[in-house]
Amino acid sequence: MGLALFDLDHTLLSGDSDYEWGGFLADIGAVEPVSYAQTNARFHADYLAGRLDIHAFSRFSFTPLAENTLETLLAWREQYLEERIRPLIGEAAQALVQQHREAGDTLMIITATNSFVTRPIADIFGIENLIATEPKREGERFVAQIEGIPAFQEGKVQRLQAWLEEHPRLDGERWFYSDSRNDVPLLERVDHPVAVDPDETLARIATERGWPIISLHGGPAKTPEEESREAQRA
Repeated sequence: MGLALFDLDHTLLSGDSDYEWGGFLADIGAVEPVSYAQTNARFHADYLAGRLDIHAFSRFSFTPLAENTLETLLAWREQYLEERIRPLIGEAAQALVQQHREAGDTLMIITATNSFVTRPIADIFGIENLIATEPKREGERFVAQIEGIPAFQEGKVQRLQAWLEEHPRLDGERWFYSDSRNDVPLLERVDHPVAVDPDETLARIATERGWPIISLHGGPAKTPEEESREAQRA
């Protein structure tokens, strides 16, 4: 039995679920819209450039989780999934997941985005196994801190290794699909690394190493600034 690992943002999705969550919160007035959107865009650009401080970003992005009740957050999340996420799920991504499912592979989404946002997205894809950055909780409330190791860069490798130690029977071949330079540490450790609409750095690395490059969305990820300029031109 093989193991098919999928990054989420700009890989299975044609956008970034974390960035979209922040934009959604700004749009509904759950956060101060202008400054929050600007900070969210800055962190997103840092991620795309490979220089994100995951702990600083998590303190920022987990603050709305910590400041609101779970009941409120769940209601917001349902609206967010319908308005922001379902339009980002394309047929090619669904077909890739189904291809591995029919091959009998174990499926997993492994993402730096927090589990509150990504658990229901994994459910939409029908993927049970999820490794994500975990917001800390105290009772029924979130805390604006990371619990354990963030699923980011080398942290994805560490989190996956810990999971594999709990599932020793999964000793078949491993695939990993990602768009991001941030995922090179994990791409280097699987049997079949695949670059999906890769950023410029990952495209170069994949070409140098002979890794397959595929498209699920028709092109590489764009920075928020590029997306904004394209929207203005349109």
